Amino acid sequence: MPLKCASFFAGVGGIDLGFKNAGFEVVYANEIDSKPVITFEKNFKIKVDNRDIKEVADDLENNIDNIGKIDVILAGFPCQAFSVAGLRQGFNDEKGRGNLFFEVMRIVRKKKPTVIFLENVKNLLTHDHGNTFHVIEECLVKEGYNITYRILNTMEYGNLPQNRERIYIVAFKNQDQLDRFNWIEPIPLTNTLEHIIDFHSKLDDKYYYTADKFKRYSEIKDYINKYYTVYQWRRIYVRENKSGVCPTLTANMGTGGHNVPLIYTDYGIRKLTPRECFKLQGFPDTYILPENMALSHLYKQAGNSVSVSVIERIANNILQAL
Repeated sequence: MPLKCASFFAGVGGIDLGFKNAGFEVVYANEIDSKPVITFEKNFKIKVDNRDIKEVADDLENNIDNIGKIDVILAGFPCQAFSVAGLRQGFNDEKGRGNLFFEVMRIVRKKKPTVIFLENVKNLLTHDHGNTFHVIEECLVKEGYNITYRILNTMEYGNLPQNRERIYIVAFKNQDQLDRFNWIEPIPLTNTLEHIIDFHSKLDDKYYYTADKFKRYSEIKDYINKYYTVYQWRRIYVRENKSGVCPTLTANMGTGGHNVPLIYTDYGIRKLTPRECFKLQGFPDTYILPENMALSHLYKQAGNSVSVSVIERIANNILQAL
């Protein structure tokens, strides 16, 4: 029987897909945002618990268990409170996002999983001079877990052309299992931009930047002029990513502005499609994206998700340790 996972802050199911591909079974998923829930449920056979995680934790403390027997807890808890792209308020985040880790720990205390897998922005490690991470570490140790962590870049560990550094935390209840666990090693980047992004076909006009649709077009047209590279408009200048990969995908890249990845194609300058963004995160072509969903929601879902291939490799090593 495969080991059973419960997923929190599940989003569109990136962590879930990585663990599923490694041989685990996702039996429960929780996500408060109804839009990614739609995408998740098109790709998994389980019904997502579309509630605030605080309600789930409250239920468990009142002996109402909607989760069932599990072996692994997965949680890519909200990173905006710790991200260098945000305000970096951490546990004091005024929207309460930083405190959601403690809701995960309430669930851990009740469910006592064999393994806990956490993912977040790399800045979590240094936020508040390391105090934030120290609190997280202390909470896990207090509950009897032995932890290990690494900051890994997708383009080095996932064979995906995206410069995306994230911290991955693995906590085992059993010290012997932790001792058997090995972190993944770097692998060659063979899955390059031209394998994922279509530089030569004509796509829908809505993806293209033209003089009548982008008021700063005259400032970008002479600089965005090479195939097989990704650019960004940085408010006052164009930045080319010269490492041959895409910059970190973000949740707000669908709203326009300075962090939208742009490419030069046979038919002009355009932004990436949602499908290309999902592929840069390691989702397969067969992953279903809702047809009638606004593009802004799909871009947000891709940017908020995880690099599936990195997750799958780590999950494989977790399974071997178990």
